[in-house]
Amino acid sequence: MGALPEYRWRLAPDGYATRRQLRAMGLRPGGQDVAAVVCRPRRRREPLVAYLYRIDRARPVRPMTPGRRAALAKAMAARRTCPNCRTDRGYCIPRSLGMCVPCYDTPPHRKDTTS
Repeated sequence: MGALPEYRWRLAPDGYATRRQLRAMGLRPGGQDVAAVVCRPRRRREPLVAYLYRIDRARPVRPMTPGRRAALAKAMAARRTCPNCRTDRGYCIPRSLGMCVPCYDTPPHRKDTTS
C-alpha cells in the first residue's frame, strides 16, 4: 500500500488498534497519522483494508458536554420526524422514501399498479 507497514488480517502486532478498537478502550486517534495497514485478501474483489493507529499515542475520548448532548438529541429528533405529517415516529425516517411508511402508503404518494 505504500510506505506504511502492512500486516495480514489478525496478525498485527500489539500496540496497534483500529478506530473502533480505540473507541472501545475509551480512546481516539488524537490527530496522529495512520501507523499501519491490515489487509484481508478476498477472491475476485479488492482486499479489505483497515487502518491502524498506535495505542500509546492515542488520547482519551472527550467527555460529552450538555451542549453536545442537546445538539445530538435535536438531530436525532429531526431524523425521526416525518416531514409530511410532522409526527415523531420513534424510528429514523428512511431516506429512500423521504417520509414515514404510513404517509408513503397513502394513495397520493403511492403508485398502485393493481387497477
